[in-house]
Amino acid sequence: MARVAVEIPEDVLHAARMTAEELRRELAVHLFREGRLSFGKARELAGMTAWGFQMLLGSRSIPVHYGVREYEEDLAALGELRP
Repeated sequence: MARVAVEIPEDVLHAARMTAEELRRELAVHLFREGRLSFGKARELAGMTAWGFQMLLGSRSIPVHYGVREYEEDLAALGELRP
């Protein structure tokens, strides 16, 4: 899996009063809410379990739009975890 590094200046994190992990979660939530990422991909970006990400979305009253495509993506991701 290829990775892309994004540099965020420390003063930006400090000004936002966020850690890098919190910023990743916020980005994941935003992209999911906008329909740019599926639930599975947003959860992966957030570095959270499916249950934890669903709870985070619920705490913000963001509905989970989980369709066949997202289900298939999650199945593929699970397949990659098999040894």
